[in-house]
Amino acid sequence: MYKVFVTRQLPNPIIERIQQVADVTMWEEEELPVPQDRLEKELEQADGVLCLLTETIDEKLLQRTERLKIISNMAVGYNNIDVTAASKKGIMVTNTPGVLTETTADLTFALLMATARRIVESSSYLKSGKWQTWSPFQLTGQDVFGSTLGIIGMGRIGEAVARRAAGFGMNIIYYNRNRNLEAENQLGVIYRDLETLLRQSDFVCILTPYSPETKNLIDREQFTWMKKTAVLINTSRGGVVNEDALYDALVRQQIWAAGLDVFEQEPVPLEHPLLSLSQVVALPHIGSASIQTRMRMAELAAENLIDGLQGKRPKYLVNGF
Repeated sequence: MYKVFVTRQLPNPIIERIQQVADVTMWEEEELPVPQDRLEKELEQADGVLCLLTETIDEKLLQRTERLKIISNMAVGYNNIDVTAASKKGIMVTNTPGVLTETTADLTFALLMATARRIVESSSYLKSGKWQTWSPFQLTGQDVFGSTLGIIGMGRIGEAVARRAAGFGMNIIYYNRNRNLEAENQLGVIYRDLETLLRQSDFVCILTPYSPETKNLIDREQFTWMKKTAVLINTSRGGVVNEDALYDALVRQQIWAAGLDVFEQEPVPLEHPLLSLSQVVALPHIGSASIQTRMRMAELAAENLIDGLQGKRPKYLVNGF
């Protein structure tokens, strides 16, 4: 029978499904990631692994594996895995795309609204007993309806956010590595180069994948292009934005506020400067965190894993064999 290591506790129906074809060892902790030395030990004797973005599976680790056939990542992104090194060893790498599109778009727009209207700050203001009276400009935010939304990354999630923004009468522009003509025709979005988008947008939503090309895509110079009333929303990956530059831009009032679901280091340290700013709404990477979506992600990861173990081509294979 195959041997499988699951790096985080998953619901019983998911594990029972995998157990139909393999002996399963599951990391005992529900909240904390598996230590790297334990991960190395388990993968030395595993035929397959179902992992999360919290696990680093690099070339050094892969060199120690002899039996490993498939790495099933329960995520859309897979920058935690050295796909090139895995391919050289004939190890399949899979992900779980598509299923989290609408849920992540919901969270992105919720974060935009919360940041624009200072929802978290206002709730804290009330609960701390500071609300004494009504005043004309107390906790005033930015209008969403009729404003200009700039989307960086017009993929599935970008399109889903654009559909939501249309309901708010927003003027939607976008920047992408390649123009998305289908989205332009169906959604009425308008292509702009990055500088023009940043200069024109009231809200900037970053929804691009992380890659060497997108690392620090939004840096010090880019913040100088933005409106002083602009709101930056990042639900992609932390490394796409230079966090030091973002902090300086907020402190110097180059932009108005930021909503962040992702950070370069996760979990983000409590002493991180961005967490000290009242105009930052910070979330613990919950873009896909609905019960229905996480269950479907786990199901897809299990399907990919089982197919790979049995010599079938998984539906969501990252490295083409």
